[in-house]
Amino acid sequence: MTGHARWRELAEAGHTGDVAAALDALADHDPVARELALSALARLDALTDDHLVAAFSDPVGPVRRRAAELAATHPTVDLLPLLHDADSTVVEMAAWAAGEHEAVPEQVLALLCELAGGADDALVREAAVAALGAIGDERGLPAILLGCTDKPAIRRRAVLALAPFEGPEVDAALQAALTDRDWQVRQAAEDIAAFMQHDG
Repeated sequence: MTGHARWRELAEAGHTGDVAAALDALADHDPVARELALSALARLDALTDDHLVAAFSDPVGPVRRRAAELAATHPTVDLLPLLHDADSTVVEMAAWAAGEHEAVPEQVLALLCELAGGADDALVREAAVAALGAIGDERGLPAILLGCTDKPAIRRRAVLALAPFEGPEVDAALQAALTDRDWQVRQAAEDIAAFMQHDG
């Protein structure tokens, strides 16, 4: 069977209930097939934490990235290995998934704070800041405030991440964002200020 035919078969497996075919493809030599197998199992509600953990150590980055994305709906899976991944696109997706989990282990929270302020990749910093906002733990606030002084896209994300928090530092960051040189940051600050006023 050619690669494309195999991919089509696996894509269809998620719609036809063929769990066996998807499980078999988890060990396929073709990384695209392994990625499609994960997606098919998720669609069939047959994807387990063990399947994801195994995929976290896949030698191919896109497979690990897909596993990270699917882990967003598996709150008991430990995302720490993926947050240490050598591929920044995997780390970015793992950070997003952590935000979807909302409640995360101490080590994950600590690493998200570290990534938000110090990751070389701007997309990783942005995803980590967003995750910290979604988690809403006070220990993540310093990293979010630091994000308010980063690149425009990260500043915008950081301002939005301030929503669960309050205090003079938050007020000061919002005031600064209201006069930011980037209009999207200013708009985010206006939205959050209005939300906080209404919520209060």
